[in-house]
Amino acid sequence: MIDDLTRALLNDRGGVDAAPGSLAGVVVLDITRVVAGPYCSMILADLGATVIKIENPDDPDYTRTFPPLLPRDGEEPLSGFFAQYNRNKLGFTLNLKSPDAAQVLDRLVQRADVLVENFRPGTMDRLGHGYERLRGVNPRLVYAALSGYGQSGPYRLRPAYDNSAQATGGLWSMNGEAGRPPTRVGTIIGDLAASLYGVIGVLAALRHAEQTGQGQLVDISQQDSVLTLTENAVVAYTAEGEVPKPLGNEHPFVRPYELFPCRDGFVFFGGYTDKFWRISCETFGSAADWDEHPDLHAMAARFDADVYREKVRPMVVRWFADRTKSELEALAGDLVPLSAVKDIGEVVEDPQIAARGMIVANEYPGHGELRTFGSPVKLDRTPPRTAGLAPEKGEHTDRVLTDFLGFSVEDVEALRTGGTV
Repeated sequence: MIDDLTRALLNDRGGVDAAPGSLAGVVVLDITRVVAGPYCSMILADLGATVIKIENPDDPDYTRTFPPLLPRDGEEPLSGFFAQYNRNKLGFTLNLKSPDAAQVLDRLVQRADVLVENFRPGTMDRLGHGYERLRGVNPRLVYAALSGYGQSGPYRLRPAYDNSAQATGGLWSMNGEAGRPPTRVGTIIGDLAASLYGVIGVLAALRHAEQTGQGQLVDISQQDSVLTLTENAVVAYTAEGEVPKPLGNEHPFVRPYELFPCRDGFVFFGGYTDKFWRISCETFGSAADWDEHPDLHAMAARFDADVYREKVRPMVVRWFADRTKSELEALAGDLVPLSAVKDIGEVVEDPQIAARGMIVANEYPGHGELRTFGSPVKLDRTPPRTAGLAPEKGEHTDRVLTDFLGFSVEDVEALRTGGTV
């Protein structure tokens, strides 16, 4: 029934792909805001789950006001930021502080498989809706809590943002130009990583719940998530006592494997293996570049920092200086790891991105077309649905209350009058 209701409600505004996905029948309660949480539940929605986005009627997800904004005459503008992370969800309002909130939330929990929240630890307990109480309502419930530092440890109650995770997870200290202050990674990598690990945790816990009838707490920390993105930094420290520092565009030991200038911008070139180095010499240079430098034939020699700086890098810079990004890609993109460094405009129009369906255009009534990223998960039998719209605040509240939860029209009106929904 919930799948039929979901498809009907999402199709009311057009554009949603009605085909059931891998997670068809799974009901997710999304009590999150911003990105770490909304992105997690959006991925589950793309994969076919019914996701009910629960917002406070008086204090909704504040990314609804984040730019870019698509105007509409006489109406609130649409946030492209919000739309990008909330497609395919049902909009539902519920004031969790209301005395009557428990009766509504408990009915939702009884019908749900998953709840995702991203409050600071302890918040849901203070509201009377913590995991221990809700698993009594539904023992099968998978309760995913995404937070800055996790549900345990001395930092657990600290407020946190993405930058907090980049700072305390080690990534910030490693990023930037050599000899200069560290630079944050240029995207909200802590939020995004926590969301992705949240999806993994939810899927694992769902499988366990299906087998045993028992749900569990999925505890995801942004700090933990960022730590796992630091490549070899942990083992470099624990094995050799080395503390990685910013290296700019260089790799800690693999060379050449970095950014190089060309006539109209920059390219990434990673021809560090013996095979790729030989092909590169033959393709970009001349016979002399290979024949006259036998000392560079071995990968270990090219990895030496002094040899690289004095011989290898100047050779590569010479190869690329008078060629454009497109010329270099056309010449060697199929032969060696060489890629143009593209701005986001070039990426959106990239033919490979188009071939993979990674830019999705949706028509928002009254606002016009909005293009967002698609899904990188490609499934040939149950492909993700990416053509859905983000909901208006509380757009589906009445239908979910009556058709899914069994409240009467009079009950709904009483809940609304009391400020519960």
